[in-house]
Amino acid sequence: MVATEAAGEGINLQFCNLMINYDLPWNPNRLEQRMGRIHRYGQTKEVFVFNLIATDTREGQVLSKLFDKLEEIKNALQSEKVFDVISEVLYGKNLSQLMLEAAASARSMDEILKELDIKVDEDYIRRVREDLGESLATRYIDYTRLREMAEKARENRLIPEYTEAFFKKAFEKAGGKYHERKDRFLAIESIPFEIRQIAEDDSFKKRFGAMMRSYPKVTFDKDIGFKTPDSEFVSFGHPLFEAVLEWVDKTISPDLKKGSVFIDPEGKLDGYIVFFEGEVRDGTGAVAGKSLFAYYYEPHSGDVKSISPTIMWDLADGKPLGEVVDVEIIKQKVLPKVLAGLKEYKERLTAERQKQGEIKRKYGIRSLVKLIMDLDGELIELNARKERGENVDIVIRNKTEQQKRYETSKKELEELIEREQNLTMTNPSFVGIVRVLPRAETEEAMYSDEEVEKIGMEIVMKFERENGREPEDVSKENLGFDIRSREKDGKIRYIEVKARAGVGSVALTQNEWFKAQRLGNDYYLYVVWNAGKDPNTKPYIIQNPAVNLQVDQKVEIVRYIIPATEIERKAS
Repeated sequence: MVATEAAGEGINLQFCNLMINYDLPWNPNRLEQRMGRIHRYGQTKEVFVFNLIATDTREGQVLSKLFDKLEEIKNALQSEKVFDVISEVLYGKNLSQLMLEAAASARSMDEILKELDIKVDEDYIRRVREDLGESLATRYIDYTRLREMAEKARENRLIPEYTEAFFKKAFEKAGGKYHERKDRFLAIESIPFEIRQIAEDDSFKKRFGAMMRSYPKVTFDKDIGFKTPDSEFVSFGHPLFEAVLEWVDKTISPDLKKGSVFIDPEGKLDGYIVFFEGEVRDGTGAVAGKSLFAYYYEPHSGDVKSISPTIMWDLADGKPLGEVVDVEIIKQKVLPKVLAGLKEYKERLTAERQKQGEIKRKYGIRSLVKLIMDLDGELIELNARKERGENVDIVIRNKTEQQKRYETSKKELEELIEREQNLTMTNPSFVGIVRVLPRAETEEAMYSDEEVEKIGMEIVMKFERENGREPEDVSKENLGFDIRSREKDGKIRYIEVKARAGVGSVALTQNEWFKAQRLGNDYYLYVVWNAGKDPNTKPYIIQNPAVNLQVDQKVEIVRYIIPATEIERKAS
């Protein structure tokens, strides 16, 4: 692609991994923006940037000297990110001004090049690191925090099987046509008029881009999409997916409030699951966070308890009952719990905002204070030169105006930090309700006894500690596994526990099975037989069960039965 400066910001050019800058901008920030179009999160290839410099020109000599010095600074910092933060690394230098002076021959080349002859010593590197603060992504960053964030993202990543299942059902409902290809990709043959009409809206195009009339090779798996150049990765943010999502919101979402019926294959649930959406805003009016809250209401006892919204992945479709239910009464019984949950959510967001505020104060405010103090020193020197008869009025005026801008920026940043930490809850909005019925006859493999499961969890937690790992019980979160167990080297075992009072087959839910497929060798199935009979019982352990176990049968689309003989054969 050949582009003018217009391609320097605001667009994603990740289809490129080779950039040639023919006409270099004088402003280093513009150069950063250009490189950032292709060298950004999601780029799967190594990026090469070539900056063409005519070294026989005055500007070229300045740029050549600049890049030589940046290479020296890069080696001292031990960071490739030096080219992403040129303006911070060129500590105290105004590159645009130097380029202008070179082009206009306002100063000799020796004087200008001397300005760039920075002494890269320990003091200089220390000051650069202080100015960069947390923007320099090197070994000095908090890798523990980054690793935790990466782990959470991996655990909570929306499984592509779900986005694909949703899309197919909604697309067909809208009148769309597709067919399954032999290579496991999807071919979108015909897009319904109503969905095309949504995608033609100007505001939609600005947010998501233009939608094509057909897609011959579609995947919902990011990893496959990135490895297959001629395929189309369809998910959130893609114009086709977003148009279908908007169609669903307009035409089908109202039915959520009327309710639907689902079946619990394990036979535990016999009540209602109510969904609310909670929102928290900050003092600027921006949304600080949204969360979906789900609560299970048991009509016989009147109990209300929090339940993970992902429980829906483990339920089977049911048939309408024709019951007359007063939804408003159920909502009022659940609402106090929703408000308490939203308050806890707000407290978590507040704690995170306070951390962010400290970072902004430490690096943003401190940097501005330093710039203001540096200008104080320069103005004192300039005023002394003025008293000696030098004509420096214009320079003094420019420096004074710059100092005022910094002071204004400092005040605005302080006010912004305060507003961002001032969080308020909005009223929770009702999303929908479902009636959950227990399956009349639960297969033995799918039956689970709460007391036996509790004993099984205790046995596995003890086993993990005895083997030098640190287990964490996350069974209430319905993540597709029950225990997150950390090795000494930081590696994690994602453990699903199945406990039985005797010896028998066990069943994995659809959520557990899909998560096992996604987490691969990091996912473990621990089966505890004869739980409660022997305190020294050891679990049967199967690593990567989605690959290493043969499933006897798939029941009601949401359970995968694993025979006892298969567990004995493959367990370690």
